[in-house]
Amino acid sequence: MALSHLGADATVASIDPPEGSAQAEHCARFFPIARDSLLEMPDAAWRFATRRAQLAQLTCDWEAWDYAYAIPADLLRVIAVMPSDADDDYVAVSQTGSAELVTSSVPQPYTVEINDDGALVIYTDQENAIVRYTALVSDTARFSPLFVLALSWHLAGLLAGQVIKGDAGAAEAKRCAAMMQAYLAKAAASDARQHMARPAHSVGWIAGR
Repeated sequence: MALSHLGADATVASIDPPEGSAQAEHCARFFPIARDSLLEMPDAAWRFATRRAQLAQLTCDWEAWDYAYAIPADLLRVIAVMPSDADDDYVAVSQTGSAELVTSSVPQPYTVEINDDGALVIYTDQENAIVRYTALVSDTARFSPLFVLALSWHLAGLLAGQVIKGDAGAAEAKRCAAMMQAYLAKAAASDARQHMARPAHSVGWIAGR
């Protein structure tokens, strides 16, 4: 699909391993980058790549946070850190105002950084935390149709400079990037309709009754 977006007639039957053609070699080099970068983009929490996992606690070496956790091996992007019994990405808090008590829900704070041992970890104040995250998915059969279209245009943009040389290739890469963004927006909107979080919120005038 990506090659057809560029007007190439070649048909690639295999990129793992590459079948031997120059086009297959280019696709084998750029496809993993295109796939993983599209999965990682913050535009959508792809339903086919969203997972939950109980986090393994580590020794916390940063005084600003209470807990440190090892990240899952297939993690590409953290969506939320939650208590182990949470139904959604929010934690209920109570705030005392000047005259009334207001109950609302807020996302649980966290940061992902390198610790003193050089390992990538999640820091948070949440005890027994679980993480909802975007996982690396290599099985293309799990991709949604709109994601496939966005990915094909993303790959085409990366291939453009290899297939079409010079200024024409650069212009084609920009066209492909614009098409990818258009399909990415559609794919993200479709995925957003697959998840509905309903954080509890009690407004002040109700809480005071």
